[in-house]
Amino acid sequence: MISTVLAQAAAGGSGILGQVFLFGSIILIMYFFMIRPQQKKQKDTRKFIEEIKKGDDVVTIGGLHGKVYSVDGDTVQIELDRGLKVKIEKSAISLDFSKKSTPTK
Repeated sequence: MISTVLAQAAAGGSGILGQVFLFGSIILIMYFFMIRPQQKKQKDTRKFIEEIKKGDDVVTIGGLHGKVYSVDGDTVQIELDRGLKVKIEKSAISLDFSKKSTPTK
């Protein structure tokens, strides 16, 4: 009877190693498919916002299309139409929509 209990205890130890391996692989998959791409997107957005200059075509998060008229610190003045200028925060400019709306040369 004691040999049966010892045999079961020895077999149970390999199950723990398998669970640790499974848990570790799930964490790696989450990192490479969810966390890392999000960090890359945030880095690209931050770089895009820092490099905004006069004359760039941009789209705001709210959907306004315009051309950058001036840049003042954390705010940007965009010209929506001839003579119509709007002052917005740099964080309100969308990288995704701004890149889609600009024609490629």
